[in-house]
Amino acid sequence: MEIKNVGVVGCGVMGVGITQLCAQSGYNVVVTEVSDELLNKGLKSIDAVLGRLVAKEKISPRDKESTLARIRGTTDLGELSGCDIVIEAATEDMAVKKDIFARLDKVCPRRTILATNTSVLSVADIAAATKRPEQVLGLHFANPVPVMKILEMIVTIATSQGTAEIARKFGESIGKTVVTAKDLPGFISNRISTSYLLNAVRLVQEGIATPEDIDTVFRLGAGHPMGPLQTLDLIGIDTVYRGASALYDELKDPQYAPPPLMKRMVALGWLGRKTGKGFYEYPKE
Repeated sequence: MEIKNVGVVGCGVMGVGITQLCAQSGYNVVVTEVSDELLNKGLKSIDAVLGRLVAKEKISPRDKESTLARIRGTTDLGELSGCDIVIEAATEDMAVKKDIFARLDKVCPRRTILATNTSVLSVADIAAATKRPEQVLGLHFANPVPVMKILEMIVTIATSQGTAEIARKFGESIGKTVVTAKDLPGFISNRISTSYLLNAVRLVQEGIATPEDIDTVFRLGAGHPMGPLQTLDLIGIDTVYRGASALYDELKDPQYAPPPLMKRMVALGWLGRKTGKGFYEYPKE
């Protein structure tokens, strides 16, 4: 099957990046959100990012307009019925994802591949909400999606070889290096990186070092483009908190238990860049 039309569920940070990248790669994209407010916010973000690329002369004004012309936003999940592949990029909540996949299974034709961008949740559990588990897999993008070159493809015990081959070719067509992981908690990247991020939070919680000094160590000492606390603010402290909780629930390994400081920050709405405050403060645009 040749993929021409891509659906994206969710127009948040990850959904925006996936939508932009697929449209820039020549695919027609339909992106959905639960409200016009969230949808318009995401679409405006794509327009702004492309505008900055034009200003930096990385793309031409014509490239920007042609990319935007390939994107259509909607609040109706049923409008994904013409898509060859649908990538879900909703919140890291199993109940939410199962509901989305059950609805997608009804509105999308049997040929459509359904993929989840989950970073830690069981893809098989999500696939079980459909009647096509052989056509369900994980496509875990790294943030920011248009910049990072890696794509984790997670295959379950039910995913067919044909589905995996099509998904791999699709990933490569949008400029990604595709690696394959089994459907086990955290896959590759988050099985390793979650404990790294949580340990940075523990250092702050215990007063051992400031966020600035911790991040400086990893930027200047390890060559990371961002330190762990800057990374947490970019991803979203709530997102990492939910992901770590899911890892801990399944593995019962203490290294994945979220520190109390994270729980307090989530309760206060200190979620990072998206709320203007996390381990750092961010001025409003």
